[in-house]
Amino acid sequence: MTEHTAAGSSCPELKIGRCAGDREPFPSGELTYLAPLPLPTQTIPYSPHISRIGDTYLEFGANEPKVFSYQIFLGGPLGITCLIALGLPLMICLVVILIGSGEEAWYMLVATFRAGLESALWFGLLLCSLFFCVWLHCHMLFTQVVPTSFNRQRREVCFVPEGSDESIFVPWESLYAWVVQAQGATQYGVIRQCGMGFGFEHEGEWVRVEFECAGTAAALAHWEAIRGYMEYEINDLKDVQDPVDLQGPDDPPHEGVHTFRNARARLHQRIRDQEVGWVHGFFWYLYHVMTLWTLPNHLVEWEIKRIAKVGRRALPAVMREWSEPLPPDQWAKPSAELLRLSANVKALKKRRPRLSITDVFAQVYAREKAETGKPNCHD
Repeated sequence: MTEHTAAGSSCPELKIGRCAGDREPFPSGELTYLAPLPLPTQTIPYSPHISRIGDTYLEFGANEPKVFSYQIFLGGPLGITCLIALGLPLMICLVVILIGSGEEAWYMLVATFRAGLESALWFGLLLCSLFFCVWLHCHMLFTQVVPTSFNRQRREVCFVPEGSDESIFVPWESLYAWVVQAQGATQYGVIRQCGMGFGFEHEGEWVRVEFECAGTAAALAHWEAIRGYMEYEINDLKDVQDPVDLQGPDDPPHEGVHTFRNARARLHQRIRDQEVGWVHGFFWYLYHVMTLWTLPNHLVEWEIKRIAKVGRRALPAVMREWSEPLPPDQWAKPSAELLRLSANVKALKKRRPRLSITDVFAQVYAREKAETGKPNCHD
C-alpha cells in the first residue's frame, strides 16, 4: 500500500523550482527529481499500486490484494516451521553420519525432531499472528484510504490527505515526482533503501504520496505507468500489471485462481517448447506446494469480494464531480513546452541509449536554458 503524508515526513527536504533531472544530495544518499515536467522515461511501465484505469481517470494507492502477499503470509510460517522441525534434525543426522557414528544417527534424528517440533510449532504460530496483524492493517486500508486520482481529460491530479475529506487538485504538469536513494552502515553491513514519491506544496506544506520500491528502475516503472496513462499511451490495467501475460481475454482484471491455472498452462507449454527444463518445473511445483497450492488464490478472490461487499471509503462529492467524463472538445491539451522537451528527450535518448534517463533530463533542460535563456523550472 502507498502512504499519504503531509509535512514532517522522513523524506529529505523537497524544494520548489526543481525539475526533472535535478539532484539533491544529503548525508546518507541522494534525491533525484523525475518531474516537473512529466517527461517520457523510455521505461517499461509497471505498477501494482494502480487499482483502476478508466477512460477518464486512474486511481493510485488502493491496489487490489495480491496472491504473492498471501503466499508469503502462508508459506513463510510453513516453510520456517518445516525447516526447524525437519531440516535441522536432518542436518544434525548428516553430521553424525559424516563423523563416523552411523549407528547413532537415527537416535539423534528422532531426539532432535522431538526437541524441535514444539519450538517450531510455537514459532510458526507467532509468525502467523504477526502476518495476520499485517494483513488486517492492509485490509483496513482498502476501506479507509481514498486513492490519488489522475484525470487525463482535465490533466489534473486529486489528493485527499489521510484523515481529511478535503480534495486538493493540482495541474498534472506542476506535479513533483522524485526518487530517494539512501544507504547506511550497520554491524551487519551496508543497508540500501529506495523510495519514490509524488506531490506538491499546498499552503506551505507538502502533500504527497510515498512508498518504498526495489530501486531506481522500479521507481521509473511506477512513474512511467502514471505518465503513460496521462499522455494516452496506456489505456488498460493489463498493460501495467501483467508483464508475463497471465490474464486471459475473458478473465477478471484481478488475480485469482485463473492466474494460477494460466501460469501452470504456460509452464507446461514452455517445457514442451524446451524453453525450460524439468528442474525449473520441479521447483515451480515445490514453491506452490510450500505456499499451499491454490489457497492464496482463493483467499485473494474472497478478500476482493469482501471489499466489494463492505465498500471502499466514499469519495468526496467534489471529487466525484471532478471524475465525471468531459466532452472531447473540453479535454485539456499538453503544453507546447512539454511536447517540445519530450521530443528532445526521445531524440537524445536515441542518440545516447546508455545515458541514464535522469541525466538525459538534466542535459535537455540545460540545453533549453542555454538556447532560451529561461530558468529550467518555474516556482
